[in-house]
Amino acid sequence: MDITRRTVLGGALAGIAAGAAGITPAFAAEPGGDDFGWAGFLGTADLHWRRMPKTWYEGPFLGNGFLGSGIYAEPGRNAIRFNVQHSQVQDHRPEFGSLFGLARLPIGYFTLEPVGAITAIDWRMDLWNAELTGTITTAAGSLSLRAIVHTGQSLLAVEIRPSEGERGFQWVFHPAVAVSPRADPVWNKPPPDGYTANPPVRLSGSGDARLAVQPLLAGGEHVTAWREVTRGGARTLYTSVAWSHPAKTAVARALSTVRRAPAFSALTQDHRRWWHDYYRRSFVSIPDTRLQGFYWIQLYKVASAARREAPVMATSGPWLENTPWPATWWNLNVQLEYWLIHGSNHLELDAVSCALDKYRGNLTGQVASPYQSDSAGIPRTTDMTLLNGVSNATSGFPVGIPGRDTPTPEVGNLTWALHNVWLSYRHTMDRSLLRNTLVPLLRKAVNYYLHFLAPGPDGKLHLPPTFSPEYGVNAPDCNYDLSLIRWGCKTLLQNAPGDPLAPRWRNVLATLVDYPADVNGYMIGAGVPFAKSHRHYSHLLQIYPLYDVTWEQPEHRQIIETSLNHWVGFEGALQGYTFTGAASISAQMLRGEQAAFYLGELQQRFIQPNTMYKESGPVIETPLSAAKSMQDMLVQSWGGVVRLFPAVPAAWGDIALRDFRTEGAFLLSASRAAGKTRWLKVHSEAGAPCVLRPGIEGELAVTDARGRSRRWRRLANGDVQVELGRGEDAFVFRKGDRPDFAVRPVAPGGASTPWGLP
Repeated sequence: MDITRRTVLGGALAGIAAGAAGITPAFAAEPGGDDFGWAGFLGTADLHWRRMPKTWYEGPFLGNGFLGSGIYAEPGRNAIRFNVQHSQVQDHRPEFGSLFGLARLPIGYFTLEPVGAITAIDWRMDLWNAELTGTITTAAGSLSLRAIVHTGQSLLAVEIRPSEGERGFQWVFHPAVAVSPRADPVWNKPPPDGYTANPPVRLSGSGDARLAVQPLLAGGEHVTAWREVTRGGARTLYTSVAWSHPAKTAVARALSTVRRAPAFSALTQDHRRWWHDYYRRSFVSIPDTRLQGFYWIQLYKVASAARREAPVMATSGPWLENTPWPATWWNLNVQLEYWLIHGSNHLELDAVSCALDKYRGNLTGQVASPYQSDSAGIPRTTDMTLLNGVSNATSGFPVGIPGRDTPTPEVGNLTWALHNVWLSYRHTMDRSLLRNTLVPLLRKAVNYYLHFLAPGPDGKLHLPPTFSPEYGVNAPDCNYDLSLIRWGCKTLLQNAPGDPLAPRWRNVLATLVDYPADVNGYMIGAGVPFAKSHRHYSHLLQIYPLYDVTWEQPEHRQIIETSLNHWVGFEGALQGYTFTGAASISAQMLRGEQAAFYLGELQQRFIQPNTMYKESGPVIETPLSAAKSMQDMLVQSWGGVVRLFPAVPAAWGDIALRDFRTEGAFLLSASRAAGKTRWLKVHSEAGAPCVLRPGIEGELAVTDARGRSRRWRRLANGDVQVELGRGEDAFVFRKGDRPDFAVRPVAPGGASTPWGLP
């Protein structure tokens, strides 16, 4: 009865092949391996290109959290661009702020220049192996292509096998000017006075390798090294990027990486092993084949863009393009970028908790000097070390001061970022994360608010005017901040009840003013109605993701529904994450059809051919948060209850899950067939209290893996409380049923076009 890797995808896999138009993957195990269909299943999500991608929004992408490459046609030329960008490569001039002086810096790109005119392409992004494969057909012959960014090294490797007529193809490196992309006049964002580009790149050779050394005015450098190796009929380009500041030590590291690189086939061995293990950590299958493919592409994307030890993702991840957003954005983007890692069981990608811990010393310096002794904050934009530098409307807003109009008093971003840390704690029950990172930083973030809360004539605590991202109007008792204050005080009292400040936190919860609302639902703040189209749901955080006001509280249902409808009813400024937020709120309301509708609107209106997204420039958070919205439809675990399939549309009659991670550090596996939940398995990593809402009709059986009964009881509301110790499993199913506990992909609901440009 126990679910093992052998049963996860064994058996009836072939049926899903029909769901991807024009694709017939093989589902047999690799000889001598333990694949059992994973390669074939993920093959249904592969991106395909039969037309040349012209932009970052259309082409393949490779990455490892540090080095990233986007691939598309070189504009106006018979060539293909392979971008070379790196998440650590930034400027170091804080006097010009985070948007210019501390901005991400472009590195450059290679062009693959064939002999003949390009006449056709046939590419495939092989998700299972994290490898781009395919051919380029030209008037002179063809080029066979394989490319990876190695998962463990700062190394882009591109193997080309040319036909006879294409043996003379060339690689050419094009260094970029080391200047903030925001300085491009196209964005109409004039840089601060005195800001200039860094010195020109220096090109040189070192044996059989080439170097592009970019010195920085602030000291340090970043270096691109490349080397081409011919073996048999293949020519392989190896490229590495290294960064150092303030020392200049990058040359040796970049050269060492390209010189040590083995043959392409050998290089892919540990690369593939890492990715195969990565995917196997969890499993989701739904009948909507295109949405299912989208979900798995987001898992590929987030592991290409994030690692625990990598910088927190900037707005476009490691794939820096020309953008007005060349920094890390903390008033929504970061939070949404990382939500999907919890349910998908990929805490190894949690850069937010790591960075807030590592650079916590910089957070106190981000608030004004009178408050630095006991407070901390994070501004709207930072570099990878959480610094903003000099702050103003040109170079980047600081942490604001409530009650002051200028600069913009946006003060809740650190508290919201710490909600991500809290999610990581709740999904792992790792008390060291709670003790060492969450509580001390949340204490300081809440302390900042305590300096400004004051009683009004009504006896309630009120907050002076602050800024609700990014509505454009300051408001007292701003809902963005009130929701974060309540969540912060509750979380501190739950996890540090003996703290000397606990009486103040209790007083705040007892006397804080209610959320301002009017006939249209929640307002921006007191006296400021929600009265125009606006993409952010910052005024609704109390509903989602903080769950302070929930659909399970009948007295709040009307205001939740009114607020949601009023918010999304204003067309004009709505953007992609408007629809992911609306989908997740709908999922809390148990409305699967409505949640699916919003995800459909997102795909039709905003998602690009390769599943990327843009607002003026490239931004990455929205597709990743859409994967979280899918997770919210499948499993919710807020408030100490694990809810299985709470908001699935009728078309999702069959669903399969394995090792879906929930709050309480549970791994949940389950199967739904013909619209009914057949069984679930829950594995407890931490021995936390286990309360389930399984949605299984009739009398239940709750057993261990050997079929022996477990101790459990029905609660008054019908939930199931199971006695489950650390490391123990429980199976829940209808009494008398004999379900098959294997987890397999479900049959597709119809044909689907692959992502990409098929």
